[in-house]
Amino acid sequence: MGVTVISDEPETASRPQRRLGLAERVAAERVSARRPLDQDLIIREAVRFIDEFGRDRLTMRRLGARLGVEAMALYRYVPGREQLLDGVVEAVMDELYQRTMTGSYADSWQEFLEKMAHGVRDLALRHPKVFPLVATRPPAAPWLRPPLRSLRWVEGFLEGLGRHGFSSDDCVTAYRAFSTFLLGHLLLETGTGEDDLTDNAAEDIEFYESNNLADYPILQQLTAQLSEDVYGDEFEDALEDLINRIELGRA
Repeated sequence: MGVTVISDEPETASRPQRRLGLAERVAAERVSARRPLDQDLIIREAVRFIDEFGRDRLTMRRLGARLGVEAMALYRYVPGREQLLDGVVEAVMDELYQRTMTGSYADSWQEFLEKMAHGVRDLALRHPKVFPLVATRPPAAPWLRPPLRSLRWVEGFLEGLGRHGFSSDDCVTAYRAFSTFLLGHLLLETGTGEDDLTDNAAEDIEFYESNNLADYPILQQLTAQLSEDVYGDEFEDALEDLINRIELGRA
């Protein structure tokens, strides 16, 4: 006698979506009606997937489900997941390039640096789950500093400084200081989202110290002040200090 298998899934569910979570399934249904598949569409959808669910959940199967195709169909355009992540980095760096390096140049080098800095921060805040990937992917030129290792972007950055009278040595000094400033501030800012802090807190295993805030009276007393979002103000203050240091160095 045969066994009847009863499924609670709708008969219309496509094969790539069957093992996805509810949120991912809803997103897949929302995205599936798209223009014909190509490399640009796949990479742009991977960026959106990471924005929603994070890099660790990105697989070719899940991405295929969002696009309404089997995972194998993606390999015609992208060799594998690592190459897909490279494409994601290139896509967001192209977005940054279009926003910061095209159009009219700034009237002064100070205004130029402010434009670049705010452009990078805007990108990091638009893609907080992608930005750490931008900062850590292997660069085409190993001597380029994170977080911005795009050859085209760094070339434009150095060219912009040169247009404002920076010597070669001044360009290198400014680039290094600018990179250090961005790396420290933006990786900290994008790495402290509420989702990252709360999802695993209940699962933390205590070995050497207690995770009970009541055991730390000073931290408990200053919780409101320490948790206040002042990243924007700190960014502006640090950017002003950076510009002042560069100005002093050039003088």
